[in-house]
Amino acid sequence: MFNDFKLAEGRPVYLQIKDYMKRLIVQGAIQADRRLPATRELAALLGVGRGTIIAAYAELEADGFAYTVQGKGSFATSVKPQSGSGGEEPEDAGRIGWEDRISDYALMAEELDLMKRGIRASKGTISFTSIAPDEKLFDLDSVKRAFLDRMSMEGHVLLNYGYAKGYKPLIDYLLDYMARKGVDTRNQDMLITSGFTEGFDLVLSTVKKVSGRVLCENPTHNTAIKNLKLHGFQIRGVPMEADGLNLEELKEALDEGDYDLVYLVPSYHNPTGTVMSLRKRLELMELMNRRGIPVIEDGFNEELRYSGSHVAPLAALGSAEGGVVYIGSFSKVLFPGLRVGWVLGDRRLIGVLESVKRARSIHTSTLDQSLLYQYLHNGNLEKYLRRARAEYKRKYELTLACCREKVPFSSLSGDGGLHLFMTFEPGLNTRDLLAACQQRGVIFTPGDSFFTDGGGQNTLRLGFSRVSDENIRRGVSIIGEEAKRLLKNR
Repeated sequence: MFNDFKLAEGRPVYLQIKDYMKRLIVQGAIQADRRLPATRELAALLGVGRGTIIAAYAELEADGFAYTVQGKGSFATSVKPQSGSGGEEPEDAGRIGWEDRISDYALMAEELDLMKRGIRASKGTISFTSIAPDEKLFDLDSVKRAFLDRMSMEGHVLLNYGYAKGYKPLIDYLLDYMARKGVDTRNQDMLITSGFTEGFDLVLSTVKKVSGRVLCENPTHNTAIKNLKLHGFQIRGVPMEADGLNLEELKEALDEGDYDLVYLVPSYHNPTGTVMSLRKRLELMELMNRRGIPVIEDGFNEELRYSGSHVAPLAALGSAEGGVVYIGSFSKVLFPGLRVGWVLGDRRLIGVLESVKRARSIHTSTLDQSLLYQYLHNGNLEKYLRRARAEYKRKYELTLACCREKVPFSSLSGDGGLHLFMTFEPGLNTRDLLAACQQRGVIFTPGDSFFTDGGGQNTLRLGFSRVSDENIRRGVSIIGEEAKRLLKNR
């Protein structure tokens, strides 16, 4: 005994010894009412000072895992409940069969969990699956400065409970930020959330289900598909064109029946990367306003434009009517680890969302919100975006050129953002292509997971933000070689 104890760096030694002894007591290696080794003896066995053992025993006693008998030393307490019958209990006594107690909602969440069933990248694999920002671009000095600035001003407040609606300085900043995008915020309000996904879930929980039907682009963000299904909505996908949603198909879908809402990603669409044209945005909002259908706008990657003028968000075109609920975050631009997003919408809606948010999670981390606010307030976003856009544009152009040179695609889309979307001839299954590429150390995201109708077997999404130049060239070349081989052998 005691020969398996190993010290780890960065944690007080006495706490490590306390946890080690606690584990021995819980596992029964040291039985109840047995005397613990003398402090000098254990110090010699573990190679630490006697004072460290005394401190560890004091912590054990404070936690209820040991007691002291004057003049005799420290003893282990009983931590296992005794059987009331006095006899031996069956091995499975008291065991809960959770398989029969898990809800249909939870089972569906597990079934739709793409991360759990996702592609596992072994060491050295060239992975095009991520569309997260490249952490090498994060300006850590500015983040540290923002943290210290905010903590020095109101650290005690930030470490306490916050407000369900959000941290007011951040709300005020983001309201002004949205106004600079052209959104009329006078009759609107804002709720801070833990990223886009929580905001979307809160809105879906709040919208009354009348028809139980939702319109969206096809393909679309797979996290949105998952959440719509979990909330019991039927999804009607509308095909995409080079400049966004196919409006003729949208009109046909509207003639089929009623819809509770429309979910759209108009800028640097996930997964196609296309940007909806201003003409289509205006016509779309006219259609929605006429029909009285609320629009949930996903502000995904809106800041990552590489050329040309930016098109105003739908919220800027329909804000007077209050028909657009805008859900934004900086997760794909700044720091996804902060998990801060926002919902901008009609005041009455935000008031209800605030109550739903409070019932579920009380509030988003005030520390995270205040750090983001101070970082933005210090003027870092604009400087960071200039650097990030330049780097991502360079990678975007490199990936685009490699694909055009090496891959036998039928069509390729992506006007900005952190990914490209590729379509092959019908009959080439990108799941087969993935299996072949994975054998050669390259992975990507098959496109079928983004489709609402089971289609897209001949498509894939290629995320380039975290891939080195050398690996972009090599990885795209391998995808092209395997695609040509599969097409030839069809």
